Amino acid sequence: MTVILLRHGRSTANTARTLAGRTPGVGLDETGRAQADALVTRLDGLPVEALVRSPLLRCRETVEPLASALGLEPTIDEGLVEVDFGTWTGRVLSELAEEHIWSVVQQHPSSAIFPEGESMAQMAIRAVSAVRMHDRRLADQAGRDVLWVACSHGDVIKAVLADAYGMHLDHFQRIVVEPASVSVVRYTPHRPFVLRVNDTGGDLSSLRGEPAGHVSNATPTHAASDAVPGGNVP
Repeated sequence: MTVILLRHGRSTANTARTLAGRTPGVGLDETGRAQADALVTRLDGLPVEALVRSPLLRCRETVEPLASALGLEPTIDEGLVEVDFGTWTGRVLSELAEEHIWSVVQQHPSSAIFPEGESMAQMAIRAVSAVRMHDRRLADQAGRDVLWVACSHGDVIKAVLADAYGMHLDHFQRIVVEPASVSVVRYTPHRPFVLRVNDTGGDLSSLRGEPAGHVSNATPTHAASDAVPGGNVP
């Protein structure tokens, strides 16, 4: 099972350098709308069978062109929603950088709790749980591997990638996830394989091919789960 982790396109809050959080009505700016349209071409020809998104407007606007092109109705999941930044919501980033908790978020995010909001650890648990739940659900429904898209937010996607890497949440700030970027994780019985991170324009056609970790002479049970000694060969 392979999930394309899609961050929403550039939003009006991104360009204003404010922390949108869960503020209603924050949509894409002109660049973000162009990024959303470009995703249709980027994913063209890929056998995407399901779309799941955060309930926020910027994610809805990001997947609308893709959903229309694929003829799919996105599933909305609160587990993929942006971090609840509490009283930080709507504030200018340069001001927030002066506060003590900013340093905690940078150095020890696993212990960061936003004032009157949620903790980064809570966000990571619900985000990873949501992605893995949908992955199992789609596999059970189809009885085979499925390629699907989850559209969410920067820190949420970074938390899912950190889990796939087996990385402690305190190190997840090492991962970069830009607006409209694509990151790809394949879940297998043995381990997740991270196939792409922060891809903003590369060729995604390899996602049509054999699964990561494929070993041509291995038994079917292990073919999609084993890492190839010496490295995979396309």
